[in-house]
Amino acid sequence: MSTGPLPIRRLPLRLTPDSRRTITRFFWPGKDRAVKIIERVKSLAADEIAILLERILEEFSDVNPGLEEILIDHYERVIHQAGLAFDQDLEIRMLIGAYFSMEYAFESAALFNPSMVPSYDQTDVPAGSLRFTMSLRTIGEGHISSITFRRGLIDGDGNITINPSSVYVRRLRQKENRQFQKAPFAEKIHQLNCNGPAVDALLESLPETFTHLQLQQKIEFMEHKIDSATTREHFEMILWLGRADYRLELDEHIKIEDMVLFPISETESQGMEDMRLVHFIDDDGSVAYYGTYTAYNGRQILPQILEVKHRNRADILTLHGQYARNKGMALFPKRIDGQYAAIGRVDGENLFLLKTNRVDFWDQAEMIRQPRHKWEYVQIGNCGSPIETEAGWLLLTHGVGAMRRYCMGAILLDKDNPFRVIGALEEPLLSPIDEERSGYVPNVVYSCGGLVHNNNLIIPYGISDAATGFAVVELDPLLERLTH
Repeated sequence: MSTGPLPIRRLPLRLTPDSRRTITRFFWPGKDRAVKIIERVKSLAADEIAILLERILEEFSDVNPGLEEILIDHYERVIHQAGLAFDQDLEIRMLIGAYFSMEYAFESAALFNPSMVPSYDQTDVPAGSLRFTMSLRTIGEGHISSITFRRGLIDGDGNITINPSSVYVRRLRQKENRQFQKAPFAEKIHQLNCNGPAVDALLESLPETFTHLQLQQKIEFMEHKIDSATTREHFEMILWLGRADYRLELDEHIKIEDMVLFPISETESQGMEDMRLVHFIDDDGSVAYYGTYTAYNGRQILPQILEVKHRNRADILTLHGQYARNKGMALFPKRIDGQYAAIGRVDGENLFLLKTNRVDFWDQAEMIRQPRHKWEYVQIGNCGSPIETEAGWLLLTHGVGAMRRYCMGAILLDKDNPFRVIGALEEPLLSPIDEERSGYVPNVVYSCGGLVHNNNLIIPYGISDAATGFAVVELDPLLERLTH
């Protein structure tokens, strides 16, 4: 039986969006207009080009680190899309690139739905404190979501300080011409129902390790020999798959709070939503960071995962398998019975436990919880990865009730058999209070993952899809409620 709400301490700290934080993104007005713009720029005299470029660099370089390189990248992209010949003059290339670039305030509308994990580096941390890393969802013009980061400290009493972030933000860059392993790539192709003699011939022609450029060249060579619309569609999907998985370059000299993961591939072109970070320790003791998130292209959602196993790079992988669908998948922080495990909402309504031998392919799932209480009648889902405690796996949940009000709850899963639910709160753990009800999406409190430190459950949470707050709950009373 419930004995009333558990004591919960909301910290005064708030993270709010800052429209001064911008990146330089590509601007594309369409091929016909692009050709006209390029012709106008090339008609300028050499001294005019030099003066105009100097002014642009002087005005925009301060808050756009690496601007010259970005302008060159944008020039190459527009020339490719417009089907024109490259110019050798560096100043013309940069100036044309500037006309196809725009500053974008990626967190001007919202900064919310955080997840929190212990940082890899805990050196020089004060006694009793913990250094953490957070991911947060941001929203800018056009409702485009991206992922940004923060770091900070939790002291022994659960109080939080956040490292300052600057307006000098760098967009994480894609490593060109990524390599693929043929066997797992072929498995993903077949999961997309791309089958047939032409696809088999394509795979046969590829080496065991191949690059995206090699894949593109093989397909271009084979396309001249086929007249099947289905095969052409299959080849287009295979190219799309090759573009969906990519590698990011991480610069150790740039603070993570001054980085943003902005949509790169077509699958996430309209947003990267609600990353759930997890500090993962494998059976051999090796450490990795994973972040599952939802990619959105304006029509469809697709689950993807960020994988960080090395200091200087990160991989983005598309998740496949019959149960890799819907939003809000959260990994366990270690293997269960030798397999990766996750909590997901496969059917959009109920909680499922998923297992797999590969982190990017999910084909086992079993329902573990349905909506039971009035505040979760519409649907339930996780609020981040399960947290290991002596009593079992503590899973923060969210429930959607009347008037589409989001509240947070908690359930406890058996430590050895997480398919079994030991206990669940009958009442919400965290509900929107009066000052939290208004925002971009009203009446919502929502988290993508908290952590336990010094017997305190630390919950970073989104406030009505607008800002981020922090709450602290004593762990022992919560576990006692869940086990009794």
